[in-house]
Amino acid sequence: MAGRGDLLVFLALAAVSSSLLLPKAHCNSEGDALHSLRRSLTDPDNVLQSWDPNLVNPCTWFHITCNQDNRVTRLDLGNSNLSGHLVPELGKLEYLQYLELYRNNIQGAIPDELGNLKSLISLDLYNNNISGNIPPSLGNLKSLVFLRLNDNQLHGPIPRTLAGIHTLKVVDVSNNNLCGTIPSNGPFEHIPLNNFENNPRLEGPELQGLASYDTNCS
Repeated sequence: MAGRGDLLVFLALAAVSSSLLLPKAHCNSEGDALHSLRRSLTDPDNVLQSWDPNLVNPCTWFHITCNQDNRVTRLDLGNSNLSGHLVPELGKLEYLQYLELYRNNIQGAIPDELGNLKSLISLDLYNNNISGNIPPSLGNLKSLVFLRLNDNQLHGPIPRTLAGIHTLKVVDVSNNNLCGTIPSNGPFEHIPLNNFENNPRLEGPELQGLASYDTNCS
């Protein structure tokens, strides 16, 4: 019986030890979200080589920064020669503060789910080939300071939801194919007009109460 008791103690200790080694659930979900992005991208320079799905905690991957609780706070992949498209799973990175994917060859639309990134401070997608509309859901990003979407293929109106982001200091949507009028309230009062230039169908600042918005804009 003593031998059986020793075996039970050993098994109990092994169970405790293995539970300490198990990754937290949030690391698993964030790793899954980032791996979805990796699968959607073409990476000729192997900048994502360290993004190993078998290493569930993405805090060990290059170009990822985490906080002290192992939550992903930065994704730095600017100027990395990446192509492909963004994925809705990015919206699961609830502690993400900086999404830096500028100067690549990313195509397709901006996922509506990016509006779930309530901690986001900087959204830098400029100098890509992103198309579609600017999602109105980005108006949910109440911590956003920098929104740089210039030099893409975006069309449609500038969402009025963005005017409700009081933290917003920089908006650049120049060199797209946007239409309608430029918002003139909220943070847009202080955005230079050259940050909207080279949108052939985009008209001047909206005159409150005098101009109908979205006219011939789709």
